[in-house]
Amino acid sequence: MHFANVHTTSSAACFVGLLAASLSIVLPIAHSQESASQGIPRTDRPEISVTVRDNAGAMITAVGNVKLYRDGMPAGSAALSRGRAFFGSIPLGSYTVEVDATGYKPTQRDVNVSISMRYEVDATLLRDSAPEPGVGVPAKPLLAPKAKEALDKSLKALSKNKLSEAEKYLNEALQLAPSHPDVLYAQGVLFLDQQKYAQAQGVLEKASQMDPANGRAFSALGMSLADQGKYELAVPPLEKSLQLETGTWETHWALGKSYYQLQQYDQALKSSQIAWTQSNGKAPQIELLVAQALTAVGKYEDSAQALRDFLKRYSDRPEAPTARRWLDGLAKNGKIHSN
Repeated sequence: MHFANVHTTSSAACFVGLLAASLSIVLPIAHSQESASQGIPRTDRPEISVTVRDNAGAMITAVGNVKLYRDGMPAGSAALSRGRAFFGSIPLGSYTVEVDATGYKPTQRDVNVSISMRYEVDATLLRDSAPEPGVGVPAKPLLAPKAKEALDKSLKALSKNKLSEAEKYLNEALQLAPSHPDVLYAQGVLFLDQQKYAQAQGVLEKASQMDPANGRAFSALGMSLADQGKYELAVPPLEKSLQLETGTWETHWALGKSYYQLQQYDQALKSSQIAWTQSNGKAPQIELLVAQALTAVGKYEDSAQALRDFLKRYSDRPEAPTARRWLDGLAKNGKIHSN
């Protein structure tokens, strides 16, 4: 199965939804140089003081953590103490403050530290209304702005099938966030498009383990396994993707192919028919899988009709001789009345 033109667009499109920020940011602008003349004390080295409140204005007392990134790279971490965290004697640069507390939605803020002074950052966190099943699953880390920008550029290039450009920006994202599940997922998609299926399997296994709610990662993992002929291993992640309601027609196609190779023909027929319907003709080869599954379950006339339809619509495709041979075989073996 070749994915260069088949799943790139859909993978990148859904990934945009996957990366959509669910942040609630209600932070005032950190005090700038002008603020120094308004009572903000100057220091020998810049400092960042973080104050965290709930939406009622009360200090956060829950267990929490504040992470500091400088130009996208980790620059420090501090536990919340009565809703406060402090970073002293830091170098000049562009910083991202990431705030996370138990029971609250995480948020982040960019701060440009340009002079030696104390920068006050006030963060207001909103209650997390996530369902209980998510309890016990580690929260996915936020992407620093520069890493997200590089990742977005990579996805845009992938959507246009510009693999070299996509790889360039993805390498930038990997340098900034080498272990982030979204970045690993995108790397897996790139490997799939490059037909490097074993490498895709490796990074997609990591992505799905780190982010077990990412159904797209499970789908892509299953595809990489199916493309290596590891059909029995491919079925669980493909089914998991569908359970998470994130499966695409490509998921159904890979699952149908895997079921067929495992001689689970009823399931293969169901999955391949869904894939064919949802693909809207984007992958004509799926109709041949439907015909194979129909033959396997004894629906010979239906299989013959699927093959005739394929030859009528796609007589110029390289698969056409195969479809003709199968149709002739059904007639020769007396399975159909005519071809």
